[in-house]
Amino acid sequence: MESLRVALGERSYPIHIGAGIIDSAELYAPYLSGGSAAIVTNEVVSPLYLSKVRAAIVSAGARVSAIVVEDGEQAKSWQTVDKVCDALLEARCGRDSLIVALGGGVVGDLAGFAAAVFQRGVPFLQVPTTLLAQVDSSVGGKTAINHARGKNMIGAFHQPLAVISDVATLDTLPERELRAGLAEVIKHGLALDLPFVEWLEKNIEKLLARERGALVYAVRRCCELKARIVAADEREAGERALLNFGHTFGHAIEGATGYGSWLHGEAISAGMVMAAELSLLTGSIRKDDAARVRALLARAGLPVKGPALSAERLLELMAVDKKAAKGRTRFVLLTAIGRAVLQADVDSRLVRAAIVAAAQ
Repeated sequence: MESLRVALGERSYPIHIGAGIIDSAELYAPYLSGGSAAIVTNEVVSPLYLSKVRAAIVSAGARVSAIVVEDGEQAKSWQTVDKVCDALLEARCGRDSLIVALGGGVVGDLAGFAAAVFQRGVPFLQVPTTLLAQVDSSVGGKTAINHARGKNMIGAFHQPLAVISDVATLDTLPERELRAGLAEVIKHGLALDLPFVEWLEKNIEKLLARERGALVYAVRRCCELKARIVAADEREAGERALLNFGHTFGHAIEGATGYGSWLHGEAISAGMVMAAELSLLTGSIRKDDAARVRALLARAGLPVKGPALSAERLLELMAVDKKAAKGRTRFVLLTAIGRAVLQADVDSRLVRAAIVAAAQ
């Protein structure tokens, strides 16, 4: 097992990465002083890992209840939050009870948001079981549910007490979900780390083959990059927004197609191609850089073209993106492979042209 830390003063926490660690009681024990825990998971993950996590918590000396929600992006709703809170009350959970988010990004976002609002905030652990969650959404304290007019529009910053990432859980991950997770892996490199992009270009097939060593390295590197950003800008006032490379376009794709039709990573992949094309049109990068972005995503088996949507529809949805400031949509653009900037003064004609160019 390898461990690193998100440095947030008194709220700092560890990220544990390894294989076969999901049922290690000693990783849960430090956070069970209240004597009770509730595991929030979904219908797909529950039969695979719920019993292991439950046994680990029980052996650490706490009583535990389980809350199983439906699978898919549609679970990120007020109705599901109400179901979770109702189950917590039924189980007599209090402010000292621990919530354990066991699953992918949807479960982590949902359970984390429930933890943030239940009795004005209770502690929680992230136990991510998808690549996307292990490299991105489980780290940094962003929790949210969706609104009909925008993804993750209702949420809170609520940091976990720890993250337990067991790469062995990726053995049961469907191929499509693995590839979707690779989109976030690639995003970290494209926005922040040229040497990591070069490593990915050499090792993408190893990740697709689920080689343990490659997976551990990729998860750790992404967590290192994100931990550094979160420590410097926890609430996304500046630098943390760079981690949203491709997300302004990608979230619009998700909203336009109905949450769940395109997996988050698939939409972000197409969004990164659009963002690279926009970077090219603004003169920030060269044509071969944009081609390099598209080529790496294609090698990962990810979509490099978005769905058949008009540029006007995407622009309409991007107008309510969370990164908008002073009424203007802000875009994360590349100035080079491995270096991104946040830019607000982008001509809408160039944005339209980038959407069209990405579809070619």
